[in-house]
Amino acid sequence: MKILIINGPNLNMLGKRDKNIYGDRTLNEINSLLQSEANRMKAELLFFQSNSEGNIIDFIQQESINARGIIINAGALTHYSLALRDALIDSTLPVIEVHISNIYSREEWRAKSVIAPIAKGQISGLGWHGYVAALQVLADELNKKD
Repeated sequence: MKILIINGPNLNMLGKRDKNIYGDRTLNEINSLLQSEANRMKAELLFFQSNSEGNIIDFIQQESINARGIIINAGALTHYSLALRDALIDSTLPVIEVHISNIYSREEWRAKSVIAPIAKGQISGLGWHGYVAALQVLADELNKKD
């Protein structure tokens, strides 16, 4: 089972960004933790990060054909990118939305997600652990379908 792990704008700066909000793990470290968990589950992960909305949409369109699910932290695109939302819908894959920080306890504009209504679920505020939880839940769901 192949799962796409997608990270949006500024997530390449994890480990350098405000550590009080985003923690001190880098995106590469989070990806390594996810890969270890995926190996245990016998799942294949394909990682992608971009600061460009169009590149993320292109990736979803190209790679969703061969995937079974998507875990996405769209960063700020979460709050306004209807084009990204449409690409996720068009993929027809189950989506779990992840946020390192609790988007509901921050600025008011961050509390709105255009992705949440089309996602199977959302994990917010658990730091890097949210990615691992999303992988466990998604893999479990996909295994039930097999």
